[in-house]
Amino acid sequence: MEYDYAYGNNYYKYNGRVGVKSTVYNILAPEQEQNIQPGMEYLMNPLPIFDNPNYKGSGKLKDKVAIITGGDSGLGRAASIAYVKEGAKVVIVYLNEDKDAFDTKNYINSLGGECHLIKGDITNHDFCKRVVMETMNKYGCIDILVNNAGVQYQQDELECISDEQFDWTMKVNIYGMFYLTKEALPYMHPGSSIINISSVTAFYGEPQLIDYVTTKAAIVGFTRALARNLALKNIRVNVIAPGFFWTPLQPACWVKEKIPSLGSDAAMARGAMPYELAPTFVYLASDDSSYMTGEVIHVNGGQVMA
Repeated sequence: MEYDYAYGNNYYKYNGRVGVKSTVYNILAPEQEQNIQPGMEYLMNPLPIFDNPNYKGSGKLKDKVAIITGGDSGLGRAASIAYVKEGAKVVIVYLNEDKDAFDTKNYINSLGGECHLIKGDITNHDFCKRVVMETMNKYGCIDILVNNAGVQYQQDELECISDEQFDWTMKVNIYGMFYLTKEALPYMHPGSSIINISSVTAFYGEPQLIDYVTTKAAIVGFTRALARNLALKNIRVNVIAPGFFWTPLQPACWVKEKIPSLGSDAAMARGAMPYELAPTFVYLASDDSSYMTGEVIHVNGGQVMA
């Protein structure tokens, strides 16, 4: 394989064959992998682009308080930065990615924003209670909840998925969201917003991510049911279903040979950088989406057109 790493339009270019239909497409990164979940952003090459310097906030989230799981890196970091630019205070919940978390906090501080870090495991219900209580004690309200944290593991066959892996994927991707939402709801008010993260893979059925896809489809069902349940309370619940974004989850999941082709089967023939999803997070958190609930927003470069 020959790579052309001419950097342009925020992604690397690759001209060659890697076993996909298109022979010319844009890639995000060269071959690489991490043997840890959910992955570390500071180890990635190239580093993800999480902030668009041309994005100017307009106070859409002024004085709001947002809890963002997995807000230390990837899509969660992009959401955190955009929320701060719009005037929100953010509480970032993360597992063990200390460097990424503190890098994000320092970046937010450099913007003049406010960020509070809480380290722990969202599969533990007591920890989710602590997240909510710590947020209330510090800021006195919860306006936005972003359930973004997740794990995924590449396995070629169903028989390769161990009971332990299946159980852990369910606990992180589903139980954690359930626990935290359940604990936060009593403190959320009319006009609040819950944003859950599904995946494009739930809509085309990625064959090497069976357990992950199962959880991401369940998140859509959970969101729709909860949205109807809370509609008359004017608490909105929506889903974002991203395509392939360059986040730590990718090198932590896929074999290194898969990385250059991520996103190549989208109509736009590329994956994306996290900053490209940030405005969608803002839209669903703000009054701009005041008449939207129970919806799935697809941001995937045309990979699935729903």
